[in-house]
Amino acid sequence: QVQLVESGGGLVQAGGSLRLSCVASRSIFNIHVMGWYRQVPGNERELVASITNGGNTNYADTVKGRFTISRDNAKNTVYLQMDSLKPEDSAVYYCNGRNQYWLYIASWGQGTQVTVSS
Repeated sequence: QVQLVESGGGLVQAGGSLRLSCVASRSIFNIHVMGWYRQVPGNERELVASITNGGNTNYADTVKGRFTISRDNAKNTVYLQMDSLKPEDSAVYYCNGRNQYWLYIASWGQGTQVTVSS
């Protein structure tokens, strides 16, 4: 099973930017879709952004226009560029993928904490 390691989180002021990285232990070239999720304690994990192996992207309405997802298949890495951050973006961010059967490709990792101060 592939392992995914997220990094790049931290503490940033509102309006600032962060770039998250998700490195996979094997090739993600043929993974149908890769996504970034986030979770706040007490809430369900929500999908923030996704990108297919064809490069099509999709974003939650709450981050549209501020976040950009990309993938570098040669580096087995998925990125999430987060700009114009808001305090409500504070959460633990996770990445995962789904195969052609819409099954997750990995167990959930530890994620990376993003904290946006007002």
